[in-house]
Amino acid sequence: MSEKRYLTFALGKGRLANQTLALFEKIGITCEEMKDPRTRKLIFVNEDLKLRFFLAKGPDVPTYVEYGAADIGIVGEDTILEEARNIYEVLDLGFGRCRMCICGPKDAAELLRHQELIRVATKYPRIAKNYFYDKKHQTVEIIKLNGSIELAPIVGLSEVICDIVETGKTLHENGLEVLEEVCPLSARMVVNQVSMKMEYERITELIARLKNALLEEKA
Repeated sequence: MSEKRYLTFALGKGRLANQTLALFEKIGITCEEMKDPRTRKLIFVNEDLKLRFFLAKGPDVPTYVEYGAADIGIVGEDTILEEARNIYEVLDLGFGRCRMCICGPKDAAELLRHQELIRVATKYPRIAKNYFYDKKHQTVEIIKLNGSIELAPIVGLSEVICDIVETGKTLHENGLEVLEEVCPLSARMVVNQVSMKMEYERITELIARLKNALLEEKA
């Protein structure tokens, strides 16, 4: 009988990874060495369950999963939509909830209403393009930024921005507001397409156990 292979997880760094590990602990999946804040290890292993974990920047998680370097990934829906990788999205984990929105000063709402040619600053050019071109049928110039997107309309770089909104506090403090909602977002589990076939039973069992844990949280 062949030895069971490791299932490898790529977790988005930071709060997402911490929330994921807390959820996994509820179904008996632990990885104690990941809790050591001083560790310099890159790969963490649970030998008993034949599981491996590593942390990655959010935008890299779908890439690791698509190419099979990870069987399973945990990442925000915003990253999945922006990266558009060939992976299966199998479960909404419910945490990390926020919204992708079009934001700007109040008077920019008229520009959106009348489908004028405007500039949109964003970290998410694919999402912005799909929203404006495919849903609104509005031609826009999309400007890719990496830093504080809220700055763009304040200094005149763009009329609006396409960005993630959690509380809206930063927008309010800078004289901006949500003008349109693009889509709701939350953390999702994604799976490599080949891994889903090869490890179907293990992965579907894991999904079922996580679903039950999430339902118990809501109860």
